[in-house]
Amino acid sequence: METGMLHLHSILRWIILLLLLICLVQALSKNIAVKKMSLWLLISAHLMFIVGVYQLFFGRFGINKGLPAGVELMKNKFWRFFWVEHPLMMLLAIILITVARGKAKVLNYKAVGWLLFIALLLILAAVPWPFREVVGEGRNWFPGMK
Repeated sequence: METGMLHLHSILRWIILLLLLICLVQALSKNIAVKKMSLWLLISAHLMFIVGVYQLFFGRFGINKGLPAGVELMKNKFWRFFWVEHPLMMLLAIILITVARGKAKVLNYKAVGWLLFIALLLILAAVPWPFREVVGEGRNWFPGMK
């Protein structure tokens, strides 16, 4: 189940990034379709949050497994990233997406655009991309690929 949840979490990353970009373009072009697309973005983001919380507690590096012996959380950038930085930045991004959805319902395009842009920046900064040295070896662009 651990691998399946990690794959779902990774696949949802691409769905959210795609929906976020679509919503951002719609907000910038003042397209009324941002109302419906922002709902799909909201649903995907909240589903990602639920899967992420599961990963945080029960995943491969889950809190329930504890820190390895001799590791201090805030001094070790790997553990700090997965237990502190990634969850907090993603939570902030999901909050911004949720607020943007509320603004999209009343067609406040400017606010939607700014909120989604900031959320996009937070997500791009907090994703454990394969080229980031902090995540170590074994990460791929797409789950299940070597």
